[in-house]
Amino acid sequence: MSWGTELWDQFDNLEKHTQWGIDILEKYIKFVKERTEIELNYAKQLRNLSKKYQPKKNSKEEEEYRYTACQAFLSTLNEMNDYAGQHEVISENMTSQITVELARYVQELKQERKSHFHDGRKAQQQIETCWKQLESSKRRFERDCREADRAQQYFEKMDADINVTKADVEKARQQAQIRHQMADDSKADYSSYLQKFNLEQHEYYHTHIPNIFQKIQEMEERRIVRIGESVKTYAELDRQVIPIIGKCLDGIVKAAESVDPKNDSQLVVEAYKSGFEPPGDIEFEDYTQPMKRTVSDNSLSNSRGDGKPELKFGGKSKGKLWPFIKKNKGATPEDFSNLPPEQRRKKLQQKVDELNKEIQKEMDQRDAITKMKDVYLKNPQMGDPASLDHKLAEVSQNIEKLRLEAQKFEAWLAEVEGRLPARGEQSRRQSGLYDTQSAPAVNNCAQDRESPDGSYTEEQSQESEVKVLATDFDDEFDDEEPLPAIGTCKALYTFEGQNEGTISVVEGETLYVIEEDKGDGWTRIRRNEDEEGYVPTSYVEVYLDKNAKGAKTYI
Repeated sequence: MSWGTELWDQFDNLEKHTQWGIDILEKYIKFVKERTEIELNYAKQLRNLSKKYQPKKNSKEEEEYRYTACQAFLSTLNEMNDYAGQHEVISENMTSQITVELARYVQELKQERKSHFHDGRKAQQQIETCWKQLESSKRRFERDCREADRAQQYFEKMDADINVTKADVEKARQQAQIRHQMADDSKADYSSYLQKFNLEQHEYYHTHIPNIFQKIQEMEERRIVRIGESVKTYAELDRQVIPIIGKCLDGIVKAAESVDPKNDSQLVVEAYKSGFEPPGDIEFEDYTQPMKRTVSDNSLSNSRGDGKPELKFGGKSKGKLWPFIKKNKGATPEDFSNLPPEQRRKKLQQKVDELNKEIQKEMDQRDAITKMKDVYLKNPQMGDPASLDHKLAEVSQNIEKLRLEAQKFEAWLAEVEGRLPARGEQSRRQSGLYDTQSAPAVNNCAQDRESPDGSYTEEQSQESEVKVLATDFDDEFDDEEPLPAIGTCKALYTFEGQNEGTISVVEGETLYVIEEDKGDGWTRIRRNEDEEGYVPTSYVEVYLDKNAKGAKTYI
């Protein structure tokens, strides 16, 4: 099968068909180009999605990713980032191996097609020229033959006329001969052009056109093969990234299989455990018997000797027994005394670890400076050793400062660890989870109170509720006796009691203890009958009278 023999008369249709083939190729190139753009946009959107849900540094979100479920989600985000990278690879490979290559091939194809059809038109013009020459010689031969016939008839007519002179007859005869000669010459020319045209026509239809059409056919078949190869490459480029995409998905599956609910539950315990013991049973208090109310081991506010500050309203202590009612968004105390024991211990331990890391970092820097100084001493041309003394002294000062800071936090840590129930102190106050029967909202306030620096907070609605309860209880307990002293204390530091319920003390001052620390870091003291309140336990040295009524006994 050859276009040259089968389609010898379809020059125009072949021209249209080959142009259509180029259009198809350009359409395929456009398709692949749009696919690459889609892959790039998809990869970009995946990366943006992964970035959007990545935990922010130094934020609460970062702490949440300690849980295995969150770690699985984080692994999914990271794997999706790699997944997006493979779609970028698809786009790059399709651009370089298909789009660019085919675009270059299309230009070459257009030039080749143009050359072939230029040769075909040139052959057409040649045969058309020969045809025109043949037609021209034919018309001339036909005209000369008619002229010769008319000249011959005119001669015979003159020769038969007796009235015509001999000279006229001779002239007519000569004219007839000339016309006959011209007809013979035209005949010869016509015959020559006819032979030439037949030869050219044979060459055109059996040599030139078949050769040109054969080249066009080969060109078209190469185009078809190239499209097929490109389609195959299109699929192979997708197939090449499937193993890597599979690894990304395997990574997600592996992360999902690593989810450990027991571990996450343990992390919740570690994150929120307060370190307090649950409250014991509340003993019955008989109000029918006349007695002076004092803090006892069976009172609501001091159940099992583990109570928060007693919730009293009225009397001389009115207005001083609620140190943490008001909303006060102050800074967190440096020793984290606003936190429950277990959480405070964790925070202090974390702070100690951070300080130790900083100390190690400074020590490494000091060692590096020392080594550099030794090098300068051995090779003075490299630098002045004395120039490093200032830096070395500065680093040493930083180390000493950090060590002092670490010792301070280690002391607080030792203090907290000594108070935790796990160390045998079962008499510490628990996490303030009980409500009195007459004032349920009051207890929430006690649970959420702040240090004097303003760390614990309480909602306004609870504050209002407490105020209402306080008003209700004022009349009932107006004549109640103040709590008895259970010991004395000496102020180790000066404390400015700025929050309601606290009391200011001066270093070295001796005061009475009326309620010791319940595990929340605060001791209730009295200066005189009208002045009492809370001070941080770490600010005073307590001397308990073991025989005093209401004193606690530790196991």
